[in-house]
Amino acid sequence: MALGPEHPGRVRGVGAGISPRQFFNLPRPQRVKFADQLKESVRIVLQEETKKMEARTKQLVEAEREHLLSQLSHLIPNFDPSMLKPKTSPMNPMSDKASCSGADVRSLHLEDDTARNGEQQEQTKSGALDNQDEEKREENKDEQKMGETIDEGKKEEEKENKDEGKEEDTNVEEKKEEKQDEEKHDEEGDEVLDYSNVEVPSSLQSLCGYVETTLKPQGKIMTFNIEKEVFGADRSTFVLHEDITQFAGMEEIGATVVAVYMRCLYDLLREANMCSMVGFIDPAQVSANAGSLTDRSRIVASRLQKTDGEQIFMMPYNPGRHWVLLIVRAKRETVYFLDPLPGNRVVDEEGKNIVNSALKIYNSHIGRPGRKAPIWKTLPGTPKQPSSVECGYYVMRFMRDIIMDPSLEFEKKFAKGKDQAPYPQAAIDEVRKEWAEFVCLHMD
Repeated sequence: MALGPEHPGRVRGVGAGISPRQFFNLPRPQRVKFADQLKESVRIVLQEETKKMEARTKQLVEAEREHLLSQLSHLIPNFDPSMLKPKTSPMNPMSDKASCSGADVRSLHLEDDTARNGEQQEQTKSGALDNQDEEKREENKDEQKMGETIDEGKKEEEKENKDEGKEEDTNVEEKKEEKQDEEKHDEEGDEVLDYSNVEVPSSLQSLCGYVETTLKPQGKIMTFNIEKEVFGADRSTFVLHEDITQFAGMEEIGATVVAVYMRCLYDLLREANMCSMVGFIDPAQVSANAGSLTDRSRIVASRLQKTDGEQIFMMPYNPGRHWVLLIVRAKRETVYFLDPLPGNRVVDEEGKNIVNSALKIYNSHIGRPGRKAPIWKTLPGTPKQPSSVECGYYVMRFMRDIIMDPSLEFEKKFAKGKDQAPYPQAAIDEVRKEWAEFVCLHMD
């Protein structure tokens, strides 16, 4: 009662005219333009209407299909409706490993994805219209034509039984041709080089011996404690014997192998007094299927908030069966994209949204308005992998090459027009040797 009634927008005990934003040093609320609000409202309305149209189309197609099946069951004796059910294959979730085969890697060409989505929508609409026309034709048939159709169905069934053997022979020939085409395609595009004759570094040979004598017989794993300074928080990880043998055989590698090598590179940064210049973001926490987009953006933002001036953060990212490297320079709101696959590649939309959202959170944290959109630069002059399994090794080598240059002039080093030939095997073996030597320090 002595203090009197509450007044919104005031802070008691600090004098008149002091607002909560001034006293608690809160960031100013960002104003949203009316045009942006209108665009967002229209986008939401369009999404809702699209969902409703898709639901109605699905119901219509299902009703037409049921009607067609009932008509066929009356027309054709011993008709099995399951013959018309589409064959579905189980979804293959993203593996922790990463290879770049054309059948597995998620397409990073956004324009191609948009075109394919448009073709699928057109096919769905045309399928619904075809079903409507077919229903009208069925309804217009009279009873005499139905009787004739039954006879024709019987004759057709007998003819199919006679030609069954011929069709099997034709299918065998078609399968042979398809197999030859697949082999030709593998040789041209998705070729996996034979690394069985590649010399294995001595440290990696010792590690493989430890696998055969200790890890596999005793069912053990190798545990690593990664310090807070590396990824911003203490965390433990483990390496299985399969990770070691696959790494020794130049097979596809996962986030754990990449994270362990980043811990190894941190020692090099510490020796060169470059920890204030280069930081790391944990690939296991930001790659696809590692959590929601919001959670992954917050993880990246928490690392950027610890930036010191011109510090860069290297973020290996796996959008699905392929490794790329993103380099975030928060102060300049610039992101660099390095892809070991040849061709004009672009970062996938999900990875771009993660980093863009993280930079917005960072700008809000330091009280800076920031750009409308961060600058994304693709560095096309990186060495290109020769086949479909080396992407992880190349990303590891990219990071090593960058930190071995104290000037951090990687943008000039990997600029367009530079040599895009593959790394020599000796350069990749140098990375494998350093990784194996670091892991050997943790052997019992």
